[in-house]
Amino acid sequence: MSFVIRAMSEADLDAVAAIEVATFPVPWSRTQFAEELEGPGRLWLVAEAHGAVVGYTGGWVVDDEAHLMNLAVRTDHRGEGIGSGLLESVRSGLAERGATRLTLEVRPSNREAIALYESFGMSVVGSRPGYYAVSGEDGLIMWGDLETGPTPDEELTILAIETSCDETAAAVMRGGRRLLANVVASQVDFHARFGGVVPEIASRKHAEAIVGVVDEAMLAAGAELGRDDALPFAELDAIAVTYGPGLVGALVVGLSYAKALALATGKPLVGVNHLEGHIFANALADPEIGPPLVALVVSGGHTSLVHVPEWGVYHTLGETLDDAAGEAFDKVAKVLGLGYPGGPVLSRMAADGDPAAIDFPRAMLTSGDYRFSLSGLKTAVINHIRHEREAGRDINIPDLAASFQQAIIDVQVAKAVRAVRETRAASFCLAGGVAANPALREALRAAIEPLGVRVSVPALHLCTDNAAMIAAAAHHRYLRGERLGLDAEAVPGLRLDPAADV
Repeated sequence: MSFVIRAMSEADLDAVAAIEVATFPVPWSRTQFAEELEGPGRLWLVAEAHGAVVGYTGGWVVDDEAHLMNLAVRTDHRGEGIGSGLLESVRSGLAERGATRLTLEVRPSNREAIALYESFGMSVVGSRPGYYAVSGEDGLIMWGDLETGPTPDEELTILAIETSCDETAAAVMRGGRRLLANVVASQVDFHARFGGVVPEIASRKHAEAIVGVVDEAMLAAGAELGRDDALPFAELDAIAVTYGPGLVGALVVGLSYAKALALATGKPLVGVNHLEGHIFANALADPEIGPPLVALVVSGGHTSLVHVPEWGVYHTLGETLDDAAGEAFDKVAKVLGLGYPGGPVLSRMAADGDPAAIDFPRAMLTSGDYRFSLSGLKTAVINHIRHEREAGRDINIPDLAASFQQAIIDVQVAKAVRAVRETRAASFCLAGGVAANPALREALRAAIEPLGVRVSVPALHLCTDNAAMIAAAAHHRYLRGERLGLDAEAVPGLRLDPAADV
């Protein structure tokens, strides 16, 4: 489960009071919480999941000392990492307000809470006899040091893991842009003999590779920082992972490993949508790129146009009704006997062909919306190949590849131009594996740059699946206070825009 930590507001008080009543024998009243929101030196936060408040915490700063006044999580959301996320956030906020030490009282019987506080370096230094009047329990007094402030944005260090399909990848990134390590173990050779990705093989290969890939990334990060050994996990600020969309078995391997690392190290877990990662790959290639922007996401499983008014907010304008662009490339290449993956091979051959040699259909070119359809084009190309073979004629593969490729490009460019104009976006991004196609990259630049819009295409090594793009997206989500609970599950059909109905 994903949750966001934000400042508590008056609108949250009913939900906070309800959790308080369900948690403590002598609860604070709604009025007390309202008064606390206005108190000097106070910091109150809530955790929100799926639009509902599921936890809260608050502290009070006096000079350089802070007192944790309250922390509670809704009973049906305990064990999901929310308490840890709240404590981490309130500690950072109190330190930012000048506190260097933190104190609190806790019941001796509340072993779970004590363990949580101890995991953040706090220790018991004494007790207050009979502190809890109703039960008669003493109150254990705990103290711990706070950092002088939260880690500066430029120093945030994140380990990211990506296993959505057939690449096992890990990256370490600092400050959202400085790539300390980027390791990818490809399985393409294992799947090539089958003409496509076999999910069961992908899952097994991820399980075999993930420990070594993460270890290699941490070792490379240490070397990049001038160390003689691997970067210690203790020096990370967060662990990020792709939890969808993708092959469910493959996703489970990466997510399970990331959750285990987060539990073992006490580091927060940040969940990232795989497609969001592809969009953020552009920010790595072009630091000046930013919202409002339109992104064309084209890969083996996705073809869609997305409006991004601000980072983290995605509105799907339209997507494919059937085949994705990468899938169409692979299927045509398979019929031609060109092997897997077929997109790169067809792209190279198209460079020597005539894009006007064969008049293939441009489905939905004039549909008036942003939807795509590639199944009909794929079928037309395959039928052309069969007819030529049945007639005993040689197929000019470069001409066929160029004509097929151009039919795809014409529709995507036309809809991308329309989207940029109608949204008045300042920037345009190309994302996904098919973003490596040279003809598509150049066609989009030629059509969109004259409109005064900045065009960004990712570096070729960032087009295919990698963990660097996941780390970049995670940096943004971490700063927004978003965390993934330790009970999170892989979501193979995860939407970039859950509200989309296109």
